[in-house]
Amino acid sequence: MNIMSKRYYFFAFSLVLIITGAIVFAMNGLPLAIDFQGGTLLEMTFNSGKMPTTSEVIQIYAEHNANDPQVQFSGNMLLVRSDSLNTATQNAIVSDMNTEYGNVTLELSGTVGPSISQEVTRSAVIAVFVATIGIILYMTYAFRKLTHVIRYSLVTIVAMFHDIFIVLSLAAIGGKFFGWQVDSMFLTALLTVIGFSVQDTIVVFDRIRENSAFLRRIPFEKLVNHSIVQTLQRSLNTTLMTFEFILLALALFGGVTLREFSIILLVGLLSGAYSSICIAAPLLIVWENKEWKNWFRPSKPGEAVSNS
Repeated sequence: MNIMSKRYYFFAFSLVLIITGAIVFAMNGLPLAIDFQGGTLLEMTFNSGKMPTTSEVIQIYAEHNANDPQVQFSGNMLLVRSDSLNTATQNAIVSDMNTEYGNVTLELSGTVGPSISQEVTRSAVIAVFVATIGIILYMTYAFRKLTHVIRYSLVTIVAMFHDIFIVLSLAAIGGKFFGWQVDSMFLTALLTVIGFSVQDTIVVFDRIRENSAFLRRIPFEKLVNHSIVQTLQRSLNTTLMTFEFILLALALFGGVTLREFSIILLVGLLSGAYSSICIAAPLLIVWENKEWKNWFRPSKPGEAVSNS
């Protein structure tokens, strides 16, 4: 199974996904929730079965001087995100909903101030930065016996940012077409994806390191491909059996509050498994063969025999 021979198809596929998300992001930006920009979230259940329309919800909010609320429905549940509202205004809105539609239960209410949202944003940036530095230090130590250890560190970082861009692209597209928002749960999913992506890449690279000790005479591309095949079953079993089926169940049956988180985490973990096999390992081959000198054409058999 010659997986590495298809590496430029993998690169092209990832590039299409990231560029698509980047275009949506450039046109609409990330749909930030109140966690990052401040505001109030109200989650209400309409037990009577009678539901308001989006325009009716906006009208009720406007009567209380709350303009441009973001409205999201899921079954008989309504989520509304708006500018910061005091407790009296929140109670008045729920009271109006009860009057108009009957038997409305306030399931959740929360308000985040601008200072807290700025702190959350700053913490997210610091977390990604610290993770990047930690990965470089660990990889440099763990693979110190290899000739070009810095390659493994940098390629791991590239694969990690590949997965970050995939998740951000999904968030931008989801915000545009499905009303998703980037909140603290999104940040939790993103950091989980980063951890899984790095861990899966390290497992693949560790097998390459082990095989390098006794497969010195074969071309580096064959060495990498052999290592990928050896770890492929483990990666698929871990991703599908441990995570994806559970997350799929949460996405389908977990309710509106967990749906976005589950889908983002599901796609992110798939991307993490994909990037370790189809992005990180192929980039090592490109670097080893210096394929940019041939306009990124794969080397012919026998052209590159070094295995670093």
